[in-house]
Amino acid sequence: MRNFKNVTVIEHPLISRDLSIVRNKYTDTIGFRKAISRIATILAYHSLKKLPLKKKSIETPIKKTTGYELDTEVIVVPILRAGLSLVDAIINYIPDAKIGHLGMYRDEKTHEPVDYYSNLPSGIDRSLVLLVDPMLATGGSADDSITFLKKKGAGNIRFISVISAPEGLQRVTQNHPDVPVITASIDEKLNENAFIVPGLGDAGDRFFGTQ
Repeated sequence: MRNFKNVTVIEHPLISRDLSIVRNKYTDTIGFRKAISRIATILAYHSLKKLPLKKKSIETPIKKTTGYELDTEVIVVPILRAGLSLVDAIINYIPDAKIGHLGMYRDEKTHEPVDYYSNLPSGIDRSLVLLVDPMLATGGSADDSITFLKKKGAGNIRFISVISAPEGLQRVTQNHPDVPVITASIDEKLNENAFIVPGLGDAGDRFFGTQ
């Protein structure tokens, strides 16, 4: 496995098990959704480390004591449509997180992303932005999305993926060395059609049952 700066690969027995489930071409839609959700929950937990806290006074049934609350807003931005599969795991931890959307599709000839939709909440300049997409392949969509978010004022971005290709990681870390990447696996390579090998196929199609 290649080492990339500012990339964290989350190793966990449950992730190893669930990656095997989502990679298996015989896994049905229900099994795929459940396994992706479990992986996303673990990735979300690690992605939310080192958040700033502020103290507040709370009262237990016994006495007053010091409690804590998050000292930053969190905005989750899925890259449509496959990124939607990772959103619920994050908002389970941060129920008041705002959710934006970035729509892109891959040009089948150039393999480059084409933007078709964006809708972002206010406050992006003062929030932690979690950009999520289960597959980091060429890195085109991630690179384009991060650039777009920065132009909108985002200064604190973390990118979350389930499976990443070395080519995509190279592009993102080179163009955005300030953006941490949290992933469950760095796979071997991209094939001639820019699909991740061994990968898991099309995450959006398998999650939404449209393959």
